[in-house]
Amino acid sequence: MDASKGIVIGENGSSSEGRPPIPLAAAYRQYLSNDCVVLPCKKSLIRHPSLVKTKALDISVEPVLAVENHENEFIPIVRSGAWADKGVRTSMEDVYLCVDNFMDDYGIENFTAEPSAIYGVFDGHGGKHAADFACQHLPRFIFEDKEFPNEIERVVASAFLQTDTAFAEACSLDATLASGTTALAALVLGRMLMVANAGDCRAVLCRRGKAIEMSRDHKPLCIREKLRIEASGGYVHDGYLNDQLNVARSLGDWHMEGMKGTGGGPLSAEPEFMTTKLTDEDEFLIIACDGIWDVFRSQNAVDFARRRLQEHNDPVTCSKDLVDEALKRKSGDNLSAVVVCFRSQPPPNLVAPRSRVQRSFSAEGLRELQSFLDSLGN
Repeated sequence: MDASKGIVIGENGSSSEGRPPIPLAAAYRQYLSNDCVVLPCKKSLIRHPSLVKTKALDISVEPVLAVENHENEFIPIVRSGAWADKGVRTSMEDVYLCVDNFMDDYGIENFTAEPSAIYGVFDGHGGKHAADFACQHLPRFIFEDKEFPNEIERVVASAFLQTDTAFAEACSLDATLASGTTALAALVLGRMLMVANAGDCRAVLCRRGKAIEMSRDHKPLCIREKLRIEASGGYVHDGYLNDQLNVARSLGDWHMEGMKGTGGGPLSAEPEFMTTKLTDEDEFLIIACDGIWDVFRSQNAVDFARRRLQEHNDPVTCSKDLVDEALKRKSGDNLSAVVVCFRSQPPPNLVAPRSRVQRSFSAEGLRELQSFLDSLGN
């Protein structure tokens, strides 16, 4: 769908005017009417207690691939599309967000960066309420902060934590809202691309045909997450946090015993950041839930999407192609994908340099092999 027509959420092949839908629970509506939801956030960032306790284990992610060439000339032209399918599941708990111009859609003034876009995927579990809530409120907490965009990383981190706390308040008014969601948000501010992630959704940048992972999956078995979990009083069993949840970070899930509380807990809502400056070699970004990545490697998804964009140059159709292919590959989860193009033209054909020796691998196969070898080193 063409997100340039407004905020787009969960409506395949069409745009949606106005804000994302809000669940109809009475207590939820009551909380939304409370003025505390829309106040600008405080200047001090209140970190999740579990991360304060284990400060030595906080993860610092360096910017991805510093740009040396082209950055003075290149201005991204953003075009986006999204598609979702409940797959083999009986209900749909994913929500996505496509906004190609948040200045218009959120009424932001005195912001001159072009483009100014925000995209997101929220993979709910135990119901869809947390995903809907996060999609509705996370952008508001970001854009209503007085420090936006000057202190962008601090503002976005604070917005994740405020959304998590606000949802806890809503659940305290109506226990039927209890649920959780992973959250991944990508902001394009001029030439800067910033991805904030809490959970196992993934963002992958295509840079001249090569997959650049712009997020890290927060699985309990990841060694850094496992150390943080154990330092916060939790444990990992058979790949599950406290034998209950197969992600190490999420928003919501306040109803799960031993996960979160005023005194801290092993489940964190704090996002991890990766940032890069876009150049004329950057072609598109894929944001998708784990149902897509269960059956696609990052490089495989980039190669697949790149071929499709060369055929039709339509990010909506490309998103649908990714979802349909994941269904063919027997993904067992809800499926949602967002494709953001950074140029008006389709990706160019790449000519692999001639080798002096014979080889049987295609250029695509070599990129896939290189991606696999790179992943072994992480």
